[in-house]
Amino acid sequence: MFRWSDEHYLGTMVIEPEMVVIRSGEFLMGCDTGAEDEKPIHQVYVDQFAIGRFAVTNRLYSFFIDATKFQAPQTWNDPQFNHPEQPVTSVSWFDAAGFCTWLSNETGKTYRLPTEAEWERAARGGLEERLYTWGDEAPQRQPGYFDRWLNGPERVGQRPPNGFGLHDISENVHEWCADWYERHYYIESDRLNPQGPANGLRRASRGGSWRHQVKITRVAARSSIPPDFKYSDYGFRCALSL
Repeated sequence: MFRWSDEHYLGTMVIEPEMVVIRSGEFLMGCDTGAEDEKPIHQVYVDQFAIGRFAVTNRLYSFFIDATKFQAPQTWNDPQFNHPEQPVTSVSWFDAAGFCTWLSNETGKTYRLPTEAEWERAARGGLEERLYTWGDEAPQRQPGYFDRWLNGPERVGQRPPNGFGLHDISENVHEWCADWYERHYYIESDRLNPQGPANGLRRASRGGSWRHQVKITRVAARSSIPPDFKYSDYGFRCALSL
């Protein structure tokens, strides 16, 4: 895996997130010991793509707001949420997709939200059939676990990355995915580049949350909410078609 280094500037400001290229390949998606919507484990192939090393930060999102006069999130002026290097929160699925569209127009690249399959492949960091980004050890045994995420999300990149060099991908904030959510989708999922159901009522999301009792989620764990909802533990990470 390597860093995407073709930076794009708006004036003198770098507006693109730092990206990591994930090579094409197969992996085992899901978890047979998890929730019903994570079953069955099934083999999936995804084409090469890139994904943000970090969740989109307030600093990057501010360029979008300034350029488009888009409405700022509800937490924008809250000191628990508005540090430039904290992940942007309280954004709907539409807000996240709108940022990706704007960034694509600015750069000429195809930025978008990751699919669930892309997100899980990236989150696993090359570890097959493991519960967490580091293996199977309980999250409470991670260094500093009980001292973090007390009043809001942490600044990005504070903990070590996974095997692909991605930070915070199963913790800090839930991350919107491109897919519609369907509980039993894995039973009939495409093997090649699955895109999720054709329609639905809720959009899929992945990753842990600073305000949950268990702060770091399993890499196969799925969640979803209606796409217009805006929660203080919801953010997003960009993907890039290559």
